[in-house]
Amino acid sequence: MPFSLNPFAITLMVSGLLVGVLSGYIFFKVKGSTRWIALTMFCAAIWGFFYGLELGMSQLNQMMTFIKLEYIGISYVSAFWLIFTLKYTGIKFKNEELILFLILLIPTFTFFLVLTNEMHYLHYERMQVSYSGPFPTLKLQVGPWYFVHMIYSYLSFALGNIILWKRFRFADQLYRTQTNLIIVAGLFPLIFNVLYQSKLFIPFETIDLTPYAFLLTYLVIGFAIIKYNLFSIKPIALTKIMEAITKGVLVLDVNHMVVDFNPAFQNFFLKSKKVKTGLNVDELFAAKPELLKLLHDQQAKTVELADRESQNTKYFSVELIPLLDKKDQSYGSILMFEDITNQKQINEKLSNQASELLKLNNLKDKYFSIISHDLKGPITSIKDLLHYTDTGLISQEEFMELLPEVSKNMEDVTMLLENLLAWTSSQIRGGEHMQLKEFTLNEVIEQQIELLQRVADGKNIQIESACQTELKVKADKNMMELVLRNLMNNALKFSTSGSKILVRTSEENGMAKTCIQDFGKGISPENLARIKEGVSFTTLGENQEKGTGLGLILTKEYIEKNRGQLDIESVPGKGSTFCISLPKS
Repeated sequence: MPFSLNPFAITLMVSGLLVGVLSGYIFFKVKGSTRWIALTMFCAAIWGFFYGLELGMSQLNQMMTFIKLEYIGISYVSAFWLIFTLKYTGIKFKNEELILFLILLIPTFTFFLVLTNEMHYLHYERMQVSYSGPFPTLKLQVGPWYFVHMIYSYLSFALGNIILWKRFRFADQLYRTQTNLIIVAGLFPLIFNVLYQSKLFIPFETIDLTPYAFLLTYLVIGFAIIKYNLFSIKPIALTKIMEAITKGVLVLDVNHMVVDFNPAFQNFFLKSKKVKTGLNVDELFAAKPELLKLLHDQQAKTVELADRESQNTKYFSVELIPLLDKKDQSYGSILMFEDITNQKQINEKLSNQASELLKLNNLKDKYFSIISHDLKGPITSIKDLLHYTDTGLISQEEFMELLPEVSKNMEDVTMLLENLLAWTSSQIRGGEHMQLKEFTLNEVIEQQIELLQRVADGKNIQIESACQTELKVKADKNMMELVLRNLMNNALKFSTSGSKILVRTSEENGMAKTCIQDFGKGISPENLARIKEGVSFTTLGENQEKGTGLGLILTKEYIEKNRGQLDIESVPGKGSTFCISLPKS
């Protein structure tokens, strides 16, 4: 069997073998609808390979032998293409076997007619060898069935492309890209076949370029299927996963250029809404040096950042995942962004609550100590004094001498009990009820001065009042009485004998302001900070008077509950001024 070496024959045979090997590999390696594209490729490979052999022959009978083998591919290539599109788009039929039978019916009958063409000449009416070109070629005069098969093939490819277009025209971008590639794969060879059938472009008047177009197209598709999982759900699934992840994902190459990102990433920064592939993140994160350092270090690490560009400060964590090859060489990185604002706020709230609970617990321990010592001591002393007087161990004259000291101790105990009861009430939920009502501030101040006058006289301290007689406020009267009493008592406690205390009221910015000023030892900056922070502490008075540290805490809390404000000014060695501002009536 003589064979004529020519570029047309060799090109078709080599590319036919390549596509045949690729299609076989894909068929056995890949499952699902991709197997049908492998069968389509295999048909094109058979067509091309045996057409190459046909172009290498010079005898008619040899050419006719190979043309019959070509029709194994020619008959079924369009049918397998149509089946592939049905499988790929997931179209289901009640009787799938019947549909497959109908699709394969005409191709099978065509192949049968080609094999038996010499008996009826329905497919080819006449065959002869043409010597018009540089090598012998087969010149064919087609019969009626040839047009039937040609129309069937065109309709199969057209129907398949319509099915693909209708199924995926509104799908994800990646699916649409794959679909467009498949449609091009179906249309590109048909263009050359139309040129051949219409005799617009036929090299040497006999050579059909359709198999060349098929082989070229399927060579590209075959390598794409193997290397990039073309026509696989895998890339689409990855896209869907990226879209479903609530964390922001940013994929970068080794030069910090954006390769990919998910929609959630665009919610993290104001500038992130302008992100696009190919953008250098050094520009995107120019205002975030911590992020740039994380990127340049290229170590798996998580950092916390605050974004203050928006109206409300947001906090988020950023995790860097380096992408390394088998030799530990970096070829990119992934940044994972997570909004931790709520978590941060909850943690901060829990921390504040824990700190507050610790303070309250320490305060509770302290007040139990007060109850067991400061309260028990004076009461026990009075009990013993009464016992000694009753038994005659102390005379009446000695009792009368001790009575002022006993009276002073009882006043301290009374103030202590009053503060303890008030504090306990404030700590029990629902145990303290606010009763806002109008009252004249001057009347309450005069009552408290009258109650503390004996203590002032005992220390030779003068209390001077300069109050507006008609200044009214709206607050809880009982609370304000306790506040004023505590502040005046503290002023007496820390004032030296022979000094004075000034109590004055005024109107300021729509508020009623009451100031209590002493000229005693003053308050150190450390203790002044403690008062403002609401920390309990105690300091001995001028005559070594003990305190509980509870009075100022209650004072500050009660003033705030009544929508007021406490201002403190103090100079160590010169005295202190406590000013209360309350809403006017």
